[in-house]
Amino acid sequence: MLARVESATILGIEAQRVVVEVDVTRGKFALEVVGLPDAAAKEGRERVHSAIRNSQYLFPSGRTTINLAPADIRKEGPALDLPIAVAILAATGQLATDSLDKCCLAGELSLDGSVRPVNGVLPMTLRAREDGKERMLVPTANAREAAVVTGIETYAVDTLYDAASMLETDFAAAEPVQPAPEELDLAHPPYSEDLADVKGQPMAKRALEVAAAGGHNIIMVGPPGSGKTMLARRVPTIMPPMSLEEALEVTKLYSVSGKLRGSSLVRTRPYRAPHHTVSEAGLVGGGTTPTPGEISLAHRGVLFMDELPEFARGALEALRQPMEDGFVTIARAQAAYTYPAGLMVIAAMNPCPCGHHGDSVKTCTCTPHQIRKYLARISGPLLDRIDIHIEVPRLTPDELEQFAPSEPSTVIRERVCAARRVQVERLAGTDMHCNANMTAAAVREFCHLSKDVASLLRAAVDQFGLSARAYERILKVSRTIADLEGAEALAIHHVAEAVQYRTLDRKLWA
Repeated sequence: MLARVESATILGIEAQRVVVEVDVTRGKFALEVVGLPDAAAKEGRERVHSAIRNSQYLFPSGRTTINLAPADIRKEGPALDLPIAVAILAATGQLATDSLDKCCLAGELSLDGSVRPVNGVLPMTLRAREDGKERMLVPTANAREAAVVTGIETYAVDTLYDAASMLETDFAAAEPVQPAPEELDLAHPPYSEDLADVKGQPMAKRALEVAAAGGHNIIMVGPPGSGKTMLARRVPTIMPPMSLEEALEVTKLYSVSGKLRGSSLVRTRPYRAPHHTVSEAGLVGGGTTPTPGEISLAHRGVLFMDELPEFARGALEALRQPMEDGFVTIARAQAAYTYPAGLMVIAAMNPCPCGHHGDSVKTCTCTPHQIRKYLARISGPLLDRIDIHIEVPRLTPDELEQFAPSEPSTVIRERVCAARRVQVERLAGTDMHCNANMTAAAVREFCHLSKDVASLLRAAVDQFGLSARAYERILKVSRTIADLEGAEALAIHHVAEAVQYRTLDRKLWA
């Protein structure tokens, strides 16, 4: 007898429909899985065999052939265990149901028949909805992430017996999982930190506000203990709340990476801070079965790279293409995987190996050669892709004794949101969503310069030897500063402030 059950497998961050076909015939006992399964999927036949027997069902004594269609796509992971087991029960007549064609199933089976969580349930649920399915059966630990998808009912199962009972009774006694209202509240992200906690550093806070408003990359240079890490950790709190589309993009990445840990929708902007010993594959993504790296996990959020010169040169150079294009492509013999990388890079570093070059309190102990060698670890092309360069000096005693909180993140976020709304209206109908994404044509269209402003910018280019890329990025930052003011045209003080954010690298790397 033949039975079919629908499931899905993950390719990159998207799900591909998989039809599990089971044919049971007479003959010598055999259990074969075909259809290009990987090692985890192929080993599932042993888990399914034990799970069926330990769930008080009978495993067929004849020849059982399991086909995972389409056969030209590699099936990865253990998520096909549950649909395979249900298909075997249906093929042997132990499960009589007419509702299988309306359902999609996913889950790993343990030997005792319990259902374990799997990665990628959110994209699988989205795929099932696209395919017209009415119900999704998933492990209880994955139910909350699947339940955020509207238009399809999500049912949580703990055991193979639970799944079979739901299907046989046509879900008469089962209740679909409903997400809690607060899990879908994107307008009030639950941040535990606030920019008001940071003492002093008004110039750095201003630069971070400009960066958040336009989605610009930024590098902070200063001695140890000046507050660079503390500032960076609070940047997500001043960024606009995510839209539902952005939240689903981020949640899909965390779902396929196995980092949701039973939660539902990711409501806060991601903040990733990899250690400087991270490998190139860990940063960009990769592996035998490619998975998203830190760059993609920071999509729609912040990637903080502390002690930037200490990162491996290969990892730093691999960062250049995602910063420019907004995506990462990992090529393998079987396929090429593309992961989104629409992130904001925040880098921090000391001005020299000891960290006290130019410090007003402590004396630098480094030689000029050591300083040059240290700064040379960061290439010019990488620096050119960072829009804003600022200095974060040591706090003064008066600033350290400051107890009154400064401007809170919520107030700054309101200004940032207002500037982003202007940008969204301006860039409507394009794939650009903020000033940092503007193409050369968009810069020419939206960054008109008066004669006085053009003269100032020309003088800055001559004095600091700015590249064409740096020139364009100054215009983008100027546009953001004007948007924060609500100004239509670029004024001299907008461009002057943007130029100031490009002078530190010439001072240090000259």
